[in-house]
Amino acid sequence: MTKRPLADPAPAATPSQPLPETDAAAQTAEAVREVVAAALDRKAEDLKVLEVGELTHFTDYFLVCSGQNPRQVQAIADGVERRLRDHKLRPAHVEGYQTGQWVLMDYGDFVLHVFLQERRRFYGLERLWGDAPDLTAEFVADAEAHAQSGGRQLS
Repeated sequence: MTKRPLADPAPAATPSQPLPETDAAAQTAEAVREVVAAALDRKAEDLKVLEVGELTHFTDYFLVCSGQNPRQVQAIADGVERRLRDHKLRPAHVEGYQTGQWVLMDYGDFVLHVFLQERRRFYGLERLWGDAPDLTAEFVADAEAHAQSGGRQLS
């Protein structure tokens, strides 16, 4: 076994010079935009997009939204799954769909939580992840602009 010298590590990002977005990060962001658009199409309420990648190792984004009844919760989940399936993305895991109280859809780089309002207040995920940057306004604006432009395909 031949020992090779270690490569110089990449320079760390500074606040004034962030690291460039990678292709994978851009694809994840585009998928999150699609989730936001699909959820809003199904009249999801109080949508939040939290960037949790710096706080946890298992995902980059949590998306949290609510429906008024179990049928709407399921419709939001169905709309998201259908929209992402059109782009060849499928959830690695789905929980809670049958009861429609809290549907969790794990796509790896992002996790969608669709709650009944009562369950959402009880569990308070936004409070648990209160240190995470809230990117809701950015993603909602992007999803709306995306919809107005006729949409574009995920890579």
